[in-house]
Amino acid sequence: MTNFKLNLQLFAAGDVVNATTSTELSGEMKTFYDKTLITLASPYLVHDQFGQKRDIPKNGGKIIEFRKFSSLPKALTPLTEGVTPSGNKLNVSAISATVEQYGDYIEQTDLLELTAVDNTIVEATKQLASQAGLTMDTIVRNELVGGTNVMYCPKVADGAETIVTLRSEIDKTALLRVKDVFKAAAELKAMNAPKIDGYYVGIIHPYVAYDLMQEAGNQWMEVQKYTTPENMLNGEIGCLGGVRFVESTEAKIWQEGKENSAVFATLILGADAYGVTSVTGGGIEHIVKQKGYGNDPLNQRSSIGWKGLKTAKRLVEEYMVRIESGSTFSGSAKTN
Repeated sequence: MTNFKLNLQLFAAGDVVNATTSTELSGEMKTFYDKTLITLASPYLVHDQFGQKRDIPKNGGKIIEFRKFSSLPKALTPLTEGVTPSGNKLNVSAISATVEQYGDYIEQTDLLELTAVDNTIVEATKQLASQAGLTMDTIVRNELVGGTNVMYCPKVADGAETIVTLRSEIDKTALLRVKDVFKAAAELKAMNAPKIDGYYVGIIHPYVAYDLMQEAGNQWMEVQKYTTPENMLNGEIGCLGGVRFVESTEAKIWQEGKENSAVFATLILGADAYGVTSVTGGGIEHIVKQKGYGNDPLNQRSSIGWKGLKTAKRLVEEYMVRIESGSTFSGSAKTN
């Protein structure tokens, strides 16, 4: 996860505005707050980063449209000399989704502000940014794991494989292996799924990544060995079989395997598989209320909060594969 170095003291409430005389921030400081919250939330947006981005339409209602482009057929008819062919048209279909609003806030008292050792407004902003990022990312994740293109890792005991066809059959022996990654990538290639900067992308839980890297050995390329490590993705841990893997503790876990063991989702994605609304362009807002706002005649309460508009939509099912597996940690992992 990327480390951000920000001087959060710059936007402590006491430095921004006289809290006893004003309940409003200047436009410049509001913009600064919004950008800071987005910056702090961004490391948590792992699932969000590979979708088509759409800004929230201003005054456009709750419906947003993503665009799905269909491939052109092969042009197998020979051209006639001097004759212009009829040509073709770009086949674009619109897929709509409903934008929903989310948010939360922390209220604090004037006494807490006066007696706290730490700057509580700064700490509240850190916590809210984490909450906002995880909330937005989970909304995207939940949409993606509902995809129809799924593979189940086989169970292996004493070297013998047992095919798995249901999530409820998966146990801790049904590990994600190198050949499963190659198979998922082959499926995407067979569907002509476009790549993301020359690779497919996998979103994987740390427990599953541990198992996969143990088996992959020298086939696993760590990010430190990339020729251009400065271009690594948010959360990226390495590459295998033409798939760049990013790690997230929020990769989906179901406690629905054999004897209620944990089942993990690993998503292998091509470009344009899904669409998301941007966190910028109106997607997320940081809200600071100084003491004296609302029904607060004695200036006893202030609050720091966030709200955001979000939706995600699968656009091309064939451009994503969900691999469901167990893990050596299946006995202890919990639903997320």
